[in-house]
Amino acid sequence: MKRKWWKEAVVYQIYPRSFKDSNGDGIGDIRGIIEKVDYLKELGISVVWLSPVYKSPNDDNGYDISGYQEIMGEFGTLDDWDDLLTALHDRGIKLIMDLVVNHTSDEHPWFVESRKSKDNPYRDYYIWQDAKPDGSEPNNWLSFFSGSAWEYDEGTEQYFLHLFTKKQPDLNWENERVRNEVFDMMTWWLDRGIDGFRMDVINNISKTPGLPDGSVKDPKSKYQFAPEHFANGPRLREYLAEMRDKVLNHYDIMTVGETAFFPVEDACDITDEENGYVNMVFQFEHMAVDGKPDTHAGKWDTRQWKLQELKQIMTKWDKGLEGVGWNSLYLNNHDQPRQVSRFGDDKNYHEESAKLLATFLHTMHGTPYVYQGEELGMTNVRFEKVEDYRDVEIHNMYHDFTEKRGESHETVMERIWTKGRDNARTPIQWDDSKHGGFTKGTPWIGVNPNYRDINAKQQIDDPNSILNYYKNLIALRKKHDILVYGTYDLYLEEHEELYVYTRTLGDEKVLVVLNFFGGTPEFVLPKELEDFNGERLVGNYKDGATQPLERMTLRPYEALVFKGE
Repeated sequence: MKRKWWKEAVVYQIYPRSFKDSNGDGIGDIRGIIEKVDYLKELGISVVWLSPVYKSPNDDNGYDISGYQEIMGEFGTLDDWDDLLTALHDRGIKLIMDLVVNHTSDEHPWFVESRKSKDNPYRDYYIWQDAKPDGSEPNNWLSFFSGSAWEYDEGTEQYFLHLFTKKQPDLNWENERVRNEVFDMMTWWLDRGIDGFRMDVINNISKTPGLPDGSVKDPKSKYQFAPEHFANGPRLREYLAEMRDKVLNHYDIMTVGETAFFPVEDACDITDEENGYVNMVFQFEHMAVDGKPDTHAGKWDTRQWKLQELKQIMTKWDKGLEGVGWNSLYLNNHDQPRQVSRFGDDKNYHEESAKLLATFLHTMHGTPYVYQGEELGMTNVRFEKVEDYRDVEIHNMYHDFTEKRGESHETVMERIWTKGRDNARTPIQWDDSKHGGFTKGTPWIGVNPNYRDINAKQQIDDPNSILNYYKNLIALRKKHDILVYGTYDLYLEEHEELYVYTRTLGDEKVLVVLNFFGGTPEFVLPKELEDFNGERLVGNYKDGATQPLERMTLRPYEALVFKGE
């Protein structure tokens, strides 16, 4: 496989509203990010993925865009953005922006025009349908955020499609004018100097012709989640090829597609180095390891996850993409709960499990993504009142589950504490001062009360901190090509506690031994590796490996990495 800078990168995702507030209004902003670029440089980050900072009424925290080439006033100005790009580039850090083009805000000028009349020139920029004869919605699709995916517009007596909130109408990619508008906007940002795009729900841009009803998955619900009709549609590759040929191929950039409900075979196709459309994808199969598979609402129906299933999923994706495409490595982001609370133990083995998960991500095959605060071991939050949450998905789910399903407040709050998106959106805990040093004002959402114990100031000078462990892992990945380009092979596939794999490049080999739980299992070197003679490269306990590699007892959440031949 070819060497590429985006394969060797470590990406840091910034959710700007919660990163750093520079002016005391309680909302993170662009000047606040500029204040922390040296922190990112010290961490070793090579790419920043900036979640939306575009003009938006904020129904879905910036993923409802009303001006693609304008900056949201709360975040600053286009001049501030230019200064941020310069500050990052001066430190050798690249910037990729969120590309949100499955939908816009209903306050975008295109939609304002579109809803004026059926013969408006912008009408066909969006997906409008007549009601069924009984006056009900055109089909039975359920939106991602509960309720119907259709909203009735009394002015023109038709419904418009919105896969997300009713203030996020879906664009009609069948319309060539829409596609060209999007491509012109992308070119404008690339010419301004950005280094690529993270493409929000990009595999939703092509829908099944005729928009048929979704199959019944929840007999108790009037509406059905229908990814079979809105994801991976028949013209997806056509649209992506047009985007590639008209825009992407003219720049040396990084592109990552967010692609839920996407099989590995399709990922191979669209990330193929020779004929593909994007560099890598975010797959979501491992994000369903503790929920009900194949549904969106199923994320709230949690189950105990099994390591064997996680191994099977990660291995399937690695081996499926091997030699063809490229993978993205992540365990949390702005849409997922905190990884140490979900896959680790944030109470009894907080530091050990946070470091274990970091070791896992940074020694797998693909490009690692660090979500802001992950490098500090930030945890889920437990606000007692639903009013303390800000996420539209949480509020819609709360009302749906309590009013329509009859669940108790306590039961639904447990779901939110486990899987709610606001777990990832509490402000970064910079120090132990009021509001964690995020703002001098009142934060837009509450700071996690554990900021006095978990914060960057406390960890910067502690050589054994989670933050400095991340720095070490990122530095090792830059130093050792094998951690980027080495092939991945799984061992002890059925072990319930240990995740063991190797990376191989030429004559070099790296062995990774991870104890994913709080027990003390014994590791015995597999027969296939009996000739391996490795030295410890990194581990998450201070005293390192004190037993022979051939047979050792692992401590709770212990992570060990050996390099040899």
